[in-house]
Amino acid sequence: MPDFTWWNLIPTHFDGIALQLGSFPVHWYGLMYLFAFATCYMVIWKTNQKHGIGIRKEQLDSFVTWVIAGILIGARLGYVFFYNPSHYLTSPLEIISPFRYDSDLGFTFVGISGMSYHGGLIGAIVFGIIGMRKNKLPVWETLNLGFLAAPLGYSWGRWGNFVNGELFGEVTTSPIGMLFPMAHDLQLRHPSQLYEMLFEGVILFGILFWLSHYKTFKKQMLPLYLMGYGTFRFFIEFFRHPDNFLGRNDLIGMSRGQTLCVLMIVAGIVLFIWEHRREIKMQSLQKSQEISKPAPVK
Repeated sequence: MPDFTWWNLIPTHFDGIALQLGSFPVHWYGLMYLFAFATCYMVIWKTNQKHGIGIRKEQLDSFVTWVIAGILIGARLGYVFFYNPSHYLTSPLEIISPFRYDSDLGFTFVGISGMSYHGGLIGAIVFGIIGMRKNKLPVWETLNLGFLAAPLGYSWGRWGNFVNGELFGEVTTSPIGMLFPMAHDLQLRHPSQLYEMLFEGVILFGILFWLSHYKTFKKQMLPLYLMGYGTFRFFIEFFRHPDNFLGRNDLIGMSRGQTLCVLMIVAGIVLFIWEHRREIKMQSLQKSQEISKPAPVK
């Protein structure tokens, strides 16, 4: 039988720090955010140029800045309200403060931990729409463009979770399991971060990119993304270790992530139907206008 020890021990080779700038540590997860934003920017810009959408560079720069702000604010607030509201209601300063006070040690820098994908998604949409309005960009078309690129950027985020050793999976006896030091045990666990990176990132991008070439789907990237991500994440959640303070105590034993994914899927279906009907109405209106045009005088 093949020896998978080298694979099992991969997470033990990372400590979460990519490099040290003097006394300041640069964490992998922070770098992954930069890679994610840069990747999405390039995909949006190249797609815009290829299809002649007409977005100018200064418009895109401003729009992306709004989206980044929305992701960071939304991801943090989403974690606070979706996952641990009782704790942050008693310690509200921890929402924004990277320092913790100890009577013996005084103030120590611990960073800000706890970000929610679903919160970041909501923040990106809300702030993104504000950015579109300010830059006079068509809302639905720009949303479709952004969510076509989103899965590739998301892949970097899950790789950041992996090298950071967080959001690991449930215990497994499978040889593909890995040892995660942050689990504080010596049991193999599913590398659920890699499952998410592959399915919710790379594969989902491939599906959306393929569907974007079909007239029926090219204006449906946002609803298709919501349905696709929600479906992949729902099933991968069975392999992912839930938050200790939440467990799987939502409706019918679902994790909080699964509950939010069900809402995503429903929202995607509703938006898909809405856009499909809107497109049919627009086509009917165009045809009626063409018919009502007076015939040219010969």
